[in-house]
This record gives sequence, structure tokens and C-alpha cells, in this order.
Amino acid sequence: MIKITELKHYYTDADGKEVKALDGVSLEIKQGEFVAIIGANGSGKSTLARHLNALLVPTSGKCEVDGLDTMSDEKLWDIRQTVGMVFQNPDNQIVAAVVEEDVAFSLENVGVPSKEIYPRVKAALEAVGMLEFAKHAPHRLSGGQKQRVAIAGIMALEPKCLVLDEPTAMLDPQGRKQIMETVKKLKQEKNITVIYITHYMSEALEADRVVAMHKGKIAFEGTPKEVFSRVDELEQLGLEAPFAAKVASELRKAGAKLPKDIITDEELALALCQ
Repeated sequence: MIKITELKHYYTDADGKEVKALDGVSLEIKQGEFVAIIGANGSGKSTLARHLNALLVPTSGKCEVDGLDTMSDEKLWDIRQTVGMVFQNPDNQIVAAVVEEDVAFSLENVGVPSKEIYPRVKAALEAVGMLEFAKHAPHRLSGGQKQRVAIAGIMALEPKCLVLDEPTAMLDPQGRKQIMETVKKLKQEKNITVIYITHYMSEALEADRVVAMHKGKIAFEGTPKEVFSRVDELEQLGLEAPFAAKVASELRKAGAKLPKDIITDEELALALCQ
């Protein structure tokens, strides 16, 4: 679905200095895979996300989406219909005064025939659990509900890939839970590719694969167990491992014989009881 080869992206900062936001990133993501990308501020994860639907293009290297080169102006429309983007602040993506009209806006924008719009709006709102709010005003919704409406607006376009750039950064714990449940449901039911940028390690635990970034490069990647078992290395990148993984690591250092791949509270409790 996504093939990135030696991708570099440079930009010039306010002082005229060249900054390497991405420095030789190579990554492949399969159709239907759920990949979480983690990293401290300035690691390049959001810059990478913006390459996936050609909001940014490589300084050098290559980014291909479903076989389409993001450097190709002729393929730009196809790429942006293949990859949908959801950002941090849902208010920046909501444009209409009624929820169903907001979801319909993207369809009208790309010329979907009128008779197809309502069924697709209904299906998208149903998919994110917001159908009962179709006639509501977006500004009266909670942060989590607004973000689900923003996701519905993208899902109505029927993309093959959904990129979420820290979608829960401005939400409370309940809102974060709603978004994670929505994303997992869409992945299971629609088999869409999900690329999830996050600061929250508890969210990354839900992914099929985790990619840890540092200073514009991929530091390491693997399953959640493989990545979050590397407690000391994560801390060197300015990241915190899940609480259970940190406790297990400290107990092992103190001489306790615990498995090396403990990353959840349940796994830690079970190991300690044994």
C-alpha cells in the first residue's frame, strides 16, 4: 500500500538554516495493516505523515501510494482519494453547520452524483457510531464526537488508507477511547490501512506494528511487544514505555525472573502472581 524509499525532506527555518526533517527513511506498509508511528517532538513523524497524501513531496528519495508516485502532479487527485488525512484539531476540518452536511461536503467537492451522497454519508456516520447525531450542529458535540465526524468525512470518500496525525492530542481520556475504538472497528470491518501518529504509548499498543522515529530516521520497528520491551532504548529517544513494561524492567534489574516481553498490566499481574 505504501512504499517509501530513502525519503529525505529538508526545509529552511526562520533563521535561514537548512533542517533535515526526514533523513533517509525507508518503510513499507501492507494493505489492511495498522501501523503506529511514535517519536518525540521533532522526530519527523508528522512530516512523514504529510508525505503519504502528497501534502509534502520528497526533497529526494521516493514515496509511492498504491503504486502512485507522490511527485507526479497528474496522480495527485488519485493519491488524495486513496489516502485520507485526519489532523489533531477536528474544528479545523469541520466546515458545515450540520453534521450530515459536513460529511457530504467532501463528496460534493469531488463530484459524487447527488443520489449517491446520502447513502455514503449514512454509511460513514454509521461506521463511526455517529448516525444518531446526523442532524446535530457540530459545535454542540464533544471533542471526541467532532473527531469522529471528521473521520466520517474522510471515510465517505472510501479511501484505502487512513492517516491520523495525533488525532487524540486535544481530547480527554474518554474522547481518546472513542477514537481508538472507532479506528479499530474501521480497520476490522473495512480492511483499510491505518497509519496512526501518536504520543500515547497505550494507543500504539493496539497496532499491528510500531515504528519508532528519532531525528528524522527510523530508530527501530516491530510488533508492540518487540518495541515496548526495549524500555531503556525508548527512554533514550525521549519516549516512555508503557507502565507495565517499565515496572517489569526495573524488577528484572533487581533480580526478579520475569519474561522480557511484558508490556500490559494484565501480563505483569499474571507474571507476578506466578
